[in-house]
Amino acid sequence: MFDILVYLFENYVHVRACPEGDQLARKLSAAGFENEEISEALAWLEGLRREPELPEISPDSDSVRIFASEELNRLDADCRGFLAFLEDAGVLDALTREMIIERAMALPDHRLTRSRLKVIVLMVLWRQEQSIDTLILDELLTEEDEDPDPTFH
Repeated sequence: MFDILVYLFENYVHVRACPEGDQLARKLSAAGFENEEISEALAWLEGLRREPELPEISPDSDSVRIFASEELNRLDADCRGFLAFLEDAGVLDALTREMIIERAMALPDHRLTRSRLKVIVLMVLWRQEQSIDTLILDELLTEEDEDPDPTFH
């Protein structure tokens, strides 16, 4: 599924250029992706398209995000640190961070690696049509850790 998300980002620079539904499924199938992966990716993208129910966010820049136990199980210290880094760098605001966490929690049960979290960040920013600094984009597109669960794509 993550390969499909990266493929979409690389092939549809603007989210408005990306086809939806059946047309996107046909294009992904023609590109060589498997039907199960396509279905997972389309379901995940549908969740990205609708407005998630997010908590009220404090506008204070010195507020602290406390993670729920389920979030802690899914997002290890490296992932949480990466989110904090992006927020401190001004790439994410609190609302965008919450959208990323919501999309991470929407994945099937498994721990996220930093590489997978980067793809989620990339897709949320892509969907919001935010411009991304070149150095941050390079960081988001760089894979540095191993996939602990090779059965999940």
